[in-house]
Amino acid sequence: MSATARKKAPTAEDIRAGKGGEPLVSLTAYTTPMARLMDAHCDFVLVGDSVGMVLHGLSSTLGVTMEMMILHGQAVARGLEQAMMVIDMPFGSYEEGPAQAFRNAARLMAETGAGAVKLEGGVEMAETIRFLVARGIPVMAHIGLTPQSINTLGGYKVQGRDAQAEAVLADARAVAAAGAFAVVLEKVPQGLADRITAEVPIPTIGIGASAGCDGQILVVDDMLGFFTAFKPKFVKRYADLGPQAEAAIAEYAAEVRARAFPAAEHVFADQAPAKGAKS
Repeated sequence: MSATARKKAPTAEDIRAGKGGEPLVSLTAYTTPMARLMDAHCDFVLVGDSVGMVLHGLSSTLGVTMEMMILHGQAVARGLEQAMMVIDMPFGSYEEGPAQAFRNAARLMAETGAGAVKLEGGVEMAETIRFLVARGIPVMAHIGLTPQSINTLGGYKVQGRDAQAEAVLADARAVAAAGAFAVVLEKVPQGLADRITAEVPIPTIGIGASAGCDGQILVVDDMLGFFTAFKPKFVKRYADLGPQAEAAIAEYAAEVRARAFPAAEHVFADQAPAKGAKS
């Protein structure tokens, strides 16, 4: 669907209807200014638990809390008018069972205005997804590399090669059958991603998967070059703003120390200017 042609944000059903059409566009966002920049260009914006690593300096997503997700969700919501907002359920907020997942998903949606939640897991999460959807909570699934499970996956490894392929395919089928309106495929081999896209009736959103997916998502700080701790293979840097920002900060610091800033045009006169003149 074309973001420029929309008058209002799409719903989960609109995203589902995008299956097989023009590729869906998504990025993560954590702040109001960034949300405003991407609003006109994205079909949906994800308030990702990647905020823990990108903005809070955590080593993984495991330390992200409900309170953090709500705070950043509220900030992103203030910057969106045309794009749908999806919000991640943080680690420990849904794995215990469907009832726990419903309480926390309902809180996330009520306190942020998100149009859907995203949770990680396949076959083992199908019952929870079905429970949430039956109670009015749209769910975006996330399979393949699931960052909240890195301790059991053995790190940030590609998922679905060789003997693993059938398990990932089973996950995709399970979340679709349970009622998820879309599924994120992370770090899945291209051929498997294409097979899943062809076989499941809901949109696949690739991140390190295939151009053949029904849509794509990236962490915005990765693609803009703000987050430089590491660069995954699947990230394309569309800008290199981190070094530019650091250079600007260094220039500011040098001018302050040299008393070159503030200059005359940046300070205020002792007397009020004449009417019509700048203060």
